[in-house]
Amino acid sequence: MVALASVSLAGVLALAGVLVASPDAPAADGPVWDAGAPTTPAPSGSATPTPAPSASPTPVLRLPGPVPSTGSGTFEYATGRGPVLGRAGQLRRYRVAVEDGADEDVARFATAVDSALGAPGSWIANGQRRFQRVPDGGGHDFTVYLVTAATAREMCAAVWVDNRVDGKSYTSCRGLGKVIINLDRWRLSVPHYVAAKVPLDVYRSYVVNHEVGHELGFAHERCPGRGKLAPVMMQQTLFLNGCVANPWPYVDGERYAGPPL
Repeated sequence: MVALASVSLAGVLALAGVLVASPDAPAADGPVWDAGAPTTPAPSGSATPTPAPSASPTPVLRLPGPVPSTGSGTFEYATGRGPVLGRAGQLRRYRVAVEDGADEDVARFATAVDSALGAPGSWIANGQRRFQRVPDGGGHDFTVYLVTAATAREMCAAVWVDNRVDGKSYTSCRGLGKVIINLDRWRLSVPHYVAAKVPLDVYRSYVVNHEVGHELGFAHERCPGRGKLAPVMMQQTLFLNGCVANPWPYVDGERYAGPPL
């Protein structure tokens, strides 16, 4: 994701409203992020208690606590070989790595990446591509890195991507064979997702599928219209421009895309 240095965070926030897009955006035929409701207990002593409505757990929108801003610049790689994700097509093998000092468990990060790439709406949905996680040294096509903001700035700059907003390392990015996920975004999501109560796991699936989409050769796309789902190749980390958050490149089994940027 290319974030130009001239982009201001205030400008980003101005584009986002209560419903991810804007307060007057029409309802979309997409996901509704429910923050959950309390459960009503059954009355005591009732012979035939009325079942209480099941409560949806309050979604985690961002993680509390400080986020390490710098790490060692060295990496721990996930071990083992994951299952083949997808039913047919070209097999792309990937490693998963976490920067030392990021205070993140590499196995847990690997599970999240596997889940994002193996979901029914991911890039495997068309039956023309498959993914498999492999250990370091197992022969890979690309690596998914989780790195601190300082390292993200260095790694993105090395592949000619400016990931800054308001002069600070902000977005994730992709270079040839490198999917670089910014730890700040992995832990904190983005303000317009948080304001709309979009779960952190949804943002995580989005950012993995977005940057892997670049690795597959897909370019940025625009919002197709107010209240519609945002294409996964839209720069949802920066804005939604009236669209609704969406982490998947395929919706109802069909490739979901917007106009080219």
